[in-house]
Amino acid sequence: MPVEALGPYDKDNIFARILRGEIPCRKVHETEYALAFHDINPQAPVHVLVIPKGPYRSWADFSHLASEAEIAGFVRAVGEVARMLELEAPGYRLLANAGLAAHQEVPHLHVHVFGGKPLGPMLVR
Repeated sequence: MPVEALGPYDKDNIFARILRGEIPCRKVHETEYALAFHDINPQAPVHVLVIPKGPYRSWADFSHLASEAEIAGFVRAVGEVARMLELEAPGYRLLANAGLAAHQEVPHLHVHVFGGKPLGPMLVR
């Protein structure tokens, strides 16, 4: 079910619960500002989610409220994940859905890292 990109943060969303250790994940990488883990419903041979550790609902929320250190740390973590998974040379895709029209499903900012095969065009026409 899609969720809105704006509004109050839901501290009981699944990613908040993963960050608190209430729900397990298959961790790929963790920093002071981000956690990366395998998606439970992979859409490519490599499908990892990277989430900020702060309570941010979407890019709009994150870009407006996060500190410069949080923003830099999160963006660096996304790049570190691609490097760790050896996706830089063959190529990879980053995707972040924001809001209803984009079909954001969890009200916590997350970036999908896809790779491991040719991914084709970005949108179906």
